[in-house]
Amino acid sequence: MGKRGSGILLHITSLPSQYGIGDMGPEAYKFVDFLSEAGQSYWQILPLNQTNAAYGNSPYSSFSAFAGNHLLISPDRLVKTGFLEADDIKNPPDFSAGKVNYEKVTEYKEGLLQKAFERIKEKLPEHRKFQHFFHANSYWLEDYGLFISIKESNKGLEWGDWPEDLRDRNNGTLIESRNTFKDSILKEMFLQFLFFTQWYSLKNYCDSRNIKIIGDIPIYVTYDSADVWANPEIFSLDENRKPDYVAGVPPDYFSSTGQLWGHPVYRWDVIKKSGYEWWIKRITHNHSLFHMFRLDHFRGFVGYWQVHSSEQTAINGKWMHAPAKDFFNSLLEHVPAGAIIAEDLGIITDDVRTIISRFRFPGMKVLLFAFGEDLPTNPYAPHNHVKNCVIYTGTHDNNTIIGWYRSELSGEDRKRISLYLGREITEEHINWELIRLAMTSVADMAIIPMQDILCLGEKDRMNLPASANGNWEWRLRQEQLTRPLIDKLSDLVRISGRYQLTDKK
Repeated sequence: MGKRGSGILLHITSLPSQYGIGDMGPEAYKFVDFLSEAGQSYWQILPLNQTNAAYGNSPYSSFSAFAGNHLLISPDRLVKTGFLEADDIKNPPDFSAGKVNYEKVTEYKEGLLQKAFERIKEKLPEHRKFQHFFHANSYWLEDYGLFISIKESNKGLEWGDWPEDLRDRNNGTLIESRNTFKDSILKEMFLQFLFFTQWYSLKNYCDSRNIKIIGDIPIYVTYDSADVWANPEIFSLDENRKPDYVAGVPPDYFSSTGQLWGHPVYRWDVIKKSGYEWWIKRITHNHSLFHMFRLDHFRGFVGYWQVHSSEQTAINGKWMHAPAKDFFNSLLEHVPAGAIIAEDLGIITDDVRTIISRFRFPGMKVLLFAFGEDLPTNPYAPHNHVKNCVIYTGTHDNNTIIGWYRSELSGEDRKRISLYLGREITEEHINWELIRLAMTSVADMAIIPMQDILCLGEKDRMNLPASANGNWEWRLRQEQLTRPLIDKLSDLVRISGRYQLTDKK
């Protein structure tokens, strides 16, 4: 990366708004102003993909690797652009300011979006901007619209359980279905048009304030998705189009049975013969959305753990080779290497390190992992950092610093932290002590979760892995973005050489 900078991790859903969930409206623009005034260079978010209640509203489990989440569409900007009237949004429900109620939000927003669609649908065939969007994105958009329409008509049934002619994409049946669901498909495509129009407007504003957006790309896609239905040949599926082998990680220190994720693994032999076409389309699509992006579970691009779908745990799996060198050589003909951050957390083998080093991808360091008994040699400890990496206090999957200090550390751990910092550390100060460690690290980039900046505890964490409820709900309140906080962050990035100077408005 070369240039020192810092930023904040905050997903779009966590922004303030009066509509129950963060969106791409006025508060998003105010947050960009906050970042700029605080001397920040980056805004890191989670995946923008469509979420659903069936998968716990996780942005990492979606019906599409390309489609955007229409819950993030701003009603205010729909009024500004003429798709809604001011009266349509003047009396929103009484939403919680601190937590997202996805069921309540979905009911309200889908009503607004339906109203916007009904008003415009007759004009869409001649709508120049919509038609341009359609033609530019038809390679994924048509299959996505049809997939969602068929799925809704089948009460949410997984595509692998659809009638065989639909499941197997019989050409005559697809033509008939496109005609049957013509209005529904058009609506889904219109919602995607609204989403991406609003997103690119927000991204352009980030450019004007010298703020770079860091996105996040999960390595695997959900089985029940338009991607797997439309591209079954590149996934490990059986003769009934059900997953044959699925992804996970083997048993380790944290789990005696490993982790069984359930996503179908890729058929890299088939993908390679295509010139990595699907992957290159996916990555270039995301690169148009973000300035940089994190490739989640990076080690899976080098070698991945596959388990037969009949297994109940990840114990009886095996490592499989992926053509990482050839894949990244092909990918980097379309995307600059400087756009990629490798999520290399956990146990990383030499072959993975070789690929990361070969392509000079920055890896990740997490301070919450630094203070165990192996502190002197721990790669996450500040004295072992390297320039070409991104230092985090924690990620969206971690506890907050204060929650971690309060409930996850032993007395020896706390003593070790105080010894490392050279003074007695208490719960009251621990978050800013670790933020300062991250900022003063030699690492080129430092990213801090918003909850750590706000001194919040465990109840405000974004996600607790392996838990089904209460995740992805936390929201920022506008009154928490104070002038003293801007000044404190600004002073810290100045003294640590990370200040982003801009006079653009």
